[in-house]
Amino acid sequence: MGAILAKENPMILEKTYNASCVLCFSGGQDSTTLALWAKKAFSATHLLAFDYAQKHAIELEQAQKIAGLLNLPLKILDVRFLQEITLSALFANHPQKSHAPHPQNPDLPASFVPDRNALFFTLAHAYAFNLGADFVLVGVSQQDYSGYFDCRAAFLESLQTSLNLGAFGVPEGITFLAPFMQMSKAQEFGLARDLGGLDFVLEYTHTCYEGVRGVRHAYGYGCGVCPACQLRQAAYQEFLEHYKQN
Repeated sequence: MGAILAKENPMILEKTYNASCVLCFSGGQDSTTLALWAKKAFSATHLLAFDYAQKHAIELEQAQKIAGLLNLPLKILDVRFLQEITLSALFANHPQKSHAPHPQNPDLPASFVPDRNALFFTLAHAYAFNLGADFVLVGVSQQDYSGYFDCRAAFLESLQTSLNLGAFGVPEGITFLAPFMQMSKAQEFGLARDLGGLDFVLEYTHTCYEGVRGVRHAYGYGCGVCPACQLRQAAYQEFLEHYKQN
């Protein structure tokens, strides 16, 4: 079975699964909305977060708060070695602006962390294998503004096949579930509302690349000027306009 994508099966978000899952969790809008859904859809949900020396490490504090409020188990892995072998404006010790071109690929923003998702998803697969979980949930979306190659369906399906071949000897085994692959962040706000968690997402999640939580905007906390804040602000405005029309 290939990775399960909402594009192929739009009923994914209406299903329930008599199975457990590992959810790659950051404390941001995407993964928290996914956690709200998974808590209702799966028999057990295990959150897995990563400390990769990110500038916005406050997201890990929010991840812990959110996990506690949702009563979901959370494990945080230390992968700070990433900053020793690659470059990204998301690292705390990197001076480059997140919206500048990446020094190794000008077609990507400097916020790109090479192979970050490959590492995170591999570790989540290993954790799921150990727990006997059938699914790994990821909140990636091809609709994201950045166009990150490791947020695309082809990458996810290829990685799932490779990891299952390594762990089970066959392409099948643990299934990657990416229900937001074809969704915009505005649609995610709509899903959060439908799940009864919109206010929860606005208050507790963290998206801002600069790690700013001193000011609460209508769309949540953040500096208001970094690419992540601009994307979230525009998405929330789009959501409000759609909500008024419907």
